[in-house]
Amino acid sequence: MLSTFSVSRILFPNIQSLGILTPKLLNLGPYTLDFTSSGRHMAVGGRKGHLAIVDMKTMGLIKEFQVRETVRDVVFLHNDLFFAAAQKSMANILMTGRYPYIYNRDGTELHCLKEHGAVLRLQFLKNHFLLASINNFGQLHYQDVTMGEMVGSYRTGIGRTDAMQVNPYNGVVALGQSLGTVSMWKPTSSAPLLRLLCHKGPVSAIAFHPNGHLMATAGKERKIKLWDLRKLGDEPLQTLPGNAKTLDFSQKGLLACQLGNGSSVQILRDLDGNQTYKTYMNHGMVKGFQIEKLLFRPYEDVLGIGHSMGWSSILIPGAGEPNFDTLVANPFETSKQRRESEVHSLLDKLPAETIMLDPAKIGTLKPERKKEKPTKQEKVAGIEAAVEVVKAIKLKKKTKGRSKPSKRTIKKKELIAKAKSPFLAQEMKEEEQVARKKQKTIEYVETPTSLLRFVRKKATA
Repeated sequence: MLSTFSVSRILFPNIQSLGILTPKLLNLGPYTLDFTSSGRHMAVGGRKGHLAIVDMKTMGLIKEFQVRETVRDVVFLHNDLFFAAAQKSMANILMTGRYPYIYNRDGTELHCLKEHGAVLRLQFLKNHFLLASINNFGQLHYQDVTMGEMVGSYRTGIGRTDAMQVNPYNGVVALGQSLGTVSMWKPTSSAPLLRLLCHKGPVSAIAFHPNGHLMATAGKERKIKLWDLRKLGDEPLQTLPGNAKTLDFSQKGLLACQLGNGSSVQILRDLDGNQTYKTYMNHGMVKGFQIEKLLFRPYEDVLGIGHSMGWSSILIPGAGEPNFDTLVANPFETSKQRRESEVHSLLDKLPAETIMLDPAKIGTLKPERKKEKPTKQEKVAGIEAAVEVVKAIKLKKKTKGRSKPSKRTIKKKELIAKAKSPFLAQEMKEEEQVARKKQKTIEYVETPTSLLRFVRKKATA
């Protein structure tokens, strides 16, 4: 079953208004979309500035407006009351509008995040209340939406990228690069936690399984690869053919990818349970509909498709989780329940320091760090312990005068000297290193400045 909806009330002159049941949007696409964690509401954004919020339960239009700027991405914040849009001015002569904006569900602009710059992709970390963005200069920003402070701002050095996704298991942000690598970041580190060479060409899309242990990547060399993040190696779990611009996992592990000329959708499923994905369903869009975004609706067997002429939805049996926990997400929550859940989520907010590749380490004991150099007391104690072990050894009684007291004393001394020899050799080696270092320092100080370069060469030789 295919259902196509279009929502717009255009503010441009000489263009007729369109209703929610209109099958096409006139030159406002391609469209991107995002669902709330409960799947009750959907935000859509057209490339030509059309923004709208839809109630998916009643299929009613809540609000739509025209920002008259290029919209590159939209994302909901912690609930359906607020969403962020990455915008850029259509006119090159205008310097305004090159920032992400935060709106409420009434279409009122609440904040302009100028520190983020010209943003290409947005992601929201709901457990940490962090809005992550990547701009066209490759700068990664993390902003706390509760306090408004910038938690992290780093130059990734990867340049422009359109592939950005958050791992739901640990909150790590994955970025695809033009060189075929995927780097993973956290807000408290200026260097990537992990770099993984996934493709021979640019990475076009990234998706994470809901359990966070399986990652799917798509490259421009027409390959889709599946990776097990628990045991990374040189080879992926599975390599599939396909030139996908967008990927998404459902709550039950189904993988949706856009294939072909951009107008077909393929659904992959792990039929055997051994992480081997095979074709489950295929769907072809109307000719000329170029797919921009694929996103499964939570707790429903529905796949949302944002394309060049609007947005559509198709039924995918077995995609959504049939049972929902009202403490996590409630598709039928009232306004009172929404306020209570917002307070509870703020109280349960996790600090940015908890974002790491293995969150299971949180709460465990830190292993004792081995000292690089033992102290003098430890050296003496080690020698004494070795001597005591030697003294406790009982020598065998031998015949023909070999067990005389003098012979036994000499044998004991030899064993004690042999036990002390490793410690004495290590001590002599350390003394030689210290003496050599002092000699280099003396040569460096006494040598004229014009000859220092020769001293360095001699020292490194």
